[in-house]
Amino acid sequence: MPVQAVAPRIMDDYDAPLPHRDEALRQSLIGTWELVSYKVEEKETGAFINPMGPAPRGRVVFTPDGWVAFNLEGSNRLAATTDADRAQLMKTLVAYIGRYRVEGDQWITSVQTAWAPEWVGTEQRRTVIVNGQYADVVTPWRKMPNWAAGRLSRSIIRFRRAGNAA
Repeated sequence: MPVQAVAPRIMDDYDAPLPHRDEALRQSLIGTWELVSYKVEEKETGAFINPMGPAPRGRVVFTPDGWVAFNLEGSNRLAATTDADRAQLMKTLVAYIGRYRVEGDQWITSVQTAWAPEWVGTEQRRTVIVNGQYADVVTPWRKMPNWAAGRLSRSIIRFRRAGNAA
């Protein structure tokens, strides 16, 4: 599905009653998901940027008892040898853990630990459509600490349910 088609589709309404829909989405999220793509749309220009490079990697894990853990990283990350290198690596990382709940077509994480300290104690909302083995996610417009130079942007992310490794 093209990146531009994901955001409007996620906003579509569902026919299921709210409590049933919330639980159905919660159940469909449980498990481990691997990152397929990560794009960022800048609100001011409408331009899409690729802050995580051509082949980002990572996982998100939703547990049945209400925890979620993210670790997403950009392409071609190399071991840092200087403090400047380490600071630069932070621009290609999104990592946080917290309790989650589902409301409608969103999951909301109450962040308990994060790569960006300003996220700790916040709620992060993500709109999501789970379609078979894929989950398409759109964040709200916000200022990210690691890209878009303080301008409003939103992330458009695709995950694939991770297979059972042998």
